[in-house]
Amino acid sequence: MAKTLTEAPLSTRNARAGLAEGMHWRGLNPDVHLGYRKQKRGGRWLVRWYQGDQKYKQETLGTADDGKLEADGVECLTFEQAKTAAARHVSTKRADDLASVDGPAPTVLLAVDAYLIAQEARELARDGKAGSRGDARLRLTRHVLSAPVADKPLHSLTERDLSKWREGLPNALAATTVRRIVNDFKAALNAAAVKHRARLPADVAIIIKNGLATSHAETPTARDKSALPDSDIRRAIVAAARVDERDGWDGDLLRLVVVLSATGARFSQVKRLAVGDVQQNRLMVPTSRKGRGTKKASHSAIRVGADVMKALRPAIAGRRPSDVLLERWRHKQDKGQGHDGTQWVRNARGPWLTASELSRPWAEIVKLAELPADTVPYALRHSSIVRQLRNSLPVRLVAALHDTSARMIEAHYSAAIIDALDDLSAGAVVPLMPIDGDNVAQLRAG
Repeated sequence: MAKTLTEAPLSTRNARAGLAEGMHWRGLNPDVHLGYRKQKRGGRWLVRWYQGDQKYKQETLGTADDGKLEADGVECLTFEQAKTAAARHVSTKRADDLASVDGPAPTVLLAVDAYLIAQEARELARDGKAGSRGDARLRLTRHVLSAPVADKPLHSLTERDLSKWREGLPNALAATTVRRIVNDFKAALNAAAVKHRARLPADVAIIIKNGLATSHAETPTARDKSALPDSDIRRAIVAAARVDERDGWDGDLLRLVVVLSATGARFSQVKRLAVGDVQQNRLMVPTSRKGRGTKKASHSAIRVGADVMKALRPAIAGRRPSDVLLERWRHKQDKGQGHDGTQWVRNARGPWLTASELSRPWAEIVKLAELPADTVPYALRHSSIVRQLRNSLPVRLVAALHDTSARMIEAHYSAAIIDALDDLSAGAVVPLMPIDGDNVAQLRAG
């Protein structure tokens, strides 16, 4: 058994001044002791903690505020500061030991990498193809794995580490991009917290939640301001046809832009359309995979015009219902005729994988259509929602057709809703004042 601890008076300068040179101890709890090594000139604080099997581990904390030294809370400590530092030091060391029980302590980098691998494996099993998580990998690699927080062990991660990382994101990033990065990062950390819960502090989930929370309440973005008038949409489609023909897309680019414009669906939904989803005057658009714990239909029926059906006929003819509707050519390098010894040649057709594949041709479309330079493909979705609201479709129906909630529509498209309601209420306005020359009935006296 361990020897009985002899408590020494350490709490004041005067008490320590009366001690003999050498080591003196004060118990903080049965397994943790605060030590004071008295020297000829002042002393130093130490901490020791029980390791089991009659063994202790001991480390120095800092200098005691003896004599003329004034405590700074870092290098020079008062008795109370030394007690706090001892408790924190032991807690950290025990967390380090716990996290390293079954191998190296998991880090933020390992958590993010494991998350991306799991997501890509899940989509490969579900869709039969890889690469659809390329945007998430690109975002997390650029903004998380290249940041100092990536090297941080999960067990020592603090709310300040996470809030500091978020504050360091480039100001040029769009709010939606920041939200996607933060959500992916949070999902990666939460998955690691569940996987390694036996090796991590009990409050790690709270640290993740608070550290990545917004610093202030966000005002919903007025997305109806990003909507384009129908004339601009038509110009964009004409420009898409020109870019498609000029750059040899064989109609693939044009069909993608037409479907995005006609349905208002997200890219992630449109890319999963199958040939069999094209019906007489409508497209059966796959619902998004966003959200958890909510059962919803696998497809939404979206009415489209005859012009859209005509544009899709080349992608339907002679193909099986299970084939992916919207495809594009994939290219490979061929050592041949090029001036540098290589050239890109067509290899095989395949589905669109990520929204980033549309970035370069979309920039050309925006330029040719003379749209504002900051117009993004998602404006086609905003435009579809606003168009239906201004045509007096009920909010709940517009939300259902766009695979979102009425709450989101009301939060982000309020101006369009107000315009539509104003037009409706205008029909209920009737003249109340008498027209000149009409007889006016006298009011009876009270």
